[in-house]
Amino acid sequence: MRWQWTVLVCHDGAMDTDILIIGGGIAGLSLAWALAPSRRVVLVEAEEELAHHTSSRSARQMQPNYGPPVIRELTLRSIALVQEISASLPEPILRPRPLLTLGSHAEVAALVAQHPALVALDHAETLQLSPDLRPGGFTAAALDDSAMEVDVPALLEFYRSQAQAAGAVVLTAAPVTAAEASPGSFTGSFTLMAGQHRITANVVVNAAGAWAEPVAAIFGAQTKNLVPYRRSVAIVSTASPVNPAGPMVEPADESYYYRPDGGHLLISPCESVPAEPGDAQVLDADITKLIHRIDAVTTLAITGVVRAWTGLRTEAPDGVPVAGFDAAVPNFFWLAGQGGYGIQTSAALATLAAQLIAGTVPAKDAPWAAALSPQRAGLQGSGRH
Repeated sequence: MRWQWTVLVCHDGAMDTDILIIGGGIAGLSLAWALAPSRRVVLVEAEEELAHHTSSRSARQMQPNYGPPVIRELTLRSIALVQEISASLPEPILRPRPLLTLGSHAEVAALVAQHPALVALDHAETLQLSPDLRPGGFTAAALDDSAMEVDVPALLEFYRSQAQAAGAVVLTAAPVTAAEASPGSFTGSFTLMAGQHRITANVVVNAAGAWAEPVAAIFGAQTKNLVPYRRSVAIVSTASPVNPAGPMVEPADESYYYRPDGGHLLISPCESVPAEPGDAQVLDADITKLIHRIDAVTTLAITGVVRAWTGLRTEAPDGVPVAGFDAAVPNFFWLAGQGGYGIQTSAALATLAAQLIAGTVPAKDAPWAAALSPQRAGLQGSGRH
């Protein structure tokens, strides 16, 4: 039997819930999905729509050989979980989208040594896989054929719909503006204002993305040195046809990427510029410069920009997400700093976060939980390592 939990509305109009999640992006929605079948959950989002600033502006890829060890583990688990989710839906959420990394023979050898699942390709094999490359634009390549393209809107909608079907309440246009420990509380429960809503919660989850540090300050939690960074993406048209089944392509220094997107090309300059939390806007010069770079290495001949957008990727100093209870503020839980890994780790990270909240993390996962801990040494610096 699937239980549906009901959030209690008190006689004075206040809501009372077990868990309040702040943030309606991929982190908050996936956690609501993981928690709602067993706990009363309220999710609040400051904007009028969910997943506005980052999750809906992502590159839409899952790359199991990308990132530090804990990220690769969570990505492998997420791919398996999302494949299970897809089995119940009319259209698959994941589709194969190999990743082709271009470089010198030395760079490719180093990549394959670091990630044995990658396959080294010579010049001819690379051109066979991606014939729109200019023969003189590269020497060799590494292929990751386990990489997947993600239907991000479908995944977000699955998390939202399943959470609400299980009883979760989702409130938009509800920024958290004030919070205090609940009167008479000895366990760290909170009363807070989110827009026009007064809510009492036993546990508060900070899944506020680029706003994670300002939200933490409202609750008196110490900084984790999380920094938002700009990352832009554009959809462009080309004079030569784009192979819809072609790989995602990047150089070994990860300074840009491109991949098919229907009949167009999705491109990113992979810029990582620190930014204040807000509605990030595209800088036309970044896209123009990238178009010239891609035209120099391919024969696709980009003819124009269909649309472009910029999101904010919030990162910890050591490049690993933060998931766990704050050491100083009881019942304040961090789920932030996913950087560029938010989509690809969402299902597994939400599952682990739900176990951390419930105190039911399996012993075998204790090392992964420690790697994500808000108390780890890697959070003590400022900026990237």
